[in-house]
Amino acid sequence: MIRILLADDQHLVRGALAALLALEDDFEVVASVADGSAAVRAAVEHKPDVALLDVEMPGLDGVSATREIRSQAPGVRVMILTTFGRPGYLRRAMDAGARGFMVKDAPPDRLADAVRQVHGGRTVVDPALAVASLSSGATPLTDRETDALRAAEDGGTVADIARVLILSEGHSAQLPVGGDRQDRRPYAG
Repeated sequence: MIRILLADDQHLVRGALAALLALEDDFEVVASVADGSAAVRAAVEHKPDVALLDVEMPGLDGVSATREIRSQAPGVRVMILTTFGRPGYLRRAMDAGARGFMVKDAPPDRLADAVRQVHGGRTVVDPALAVASLSSGATPLTDRETDALRAAEDGGTVADIARVLILSEGHSAQLPVGGDRQDRRPYAG
């Protein structure tokens, strides 16, 4: 029997997945939880063979939960099952130690096969998503989007982010800095 942990914040999705997986003679769902922190605890407690995790969950997201499960229960193989089939998620999940990445609209027989392959030690990635990931490069974000995120990460205001975006384009801008003062210095990155 392949022992499976399910983690998805949507009760209906968890129930449907559990029912679908129960149709397979060699699958047993040993735990079903609603968030990433509970997934880590269930992986340590139940020691499933495969953990199926959603990406977007309350508390720890699926990628962070993958990293924790791989650290605290290294024998558990993790597979991400998500509606968010984006190259950035795929890359982050694989870097965190996931052995599989499938979108939720995959046919049931493909999901069952993927679970068996991950259990057997192979890596399984949705083919269309793999192509998109390879063609998108190291990050799916543009340079400007990356600059904006960096400015926001440090607690930047809307004006700070706008300044970074305008100046990252190589413009010398006259942006208000406070009161009537102007800042004409080019962005030095």
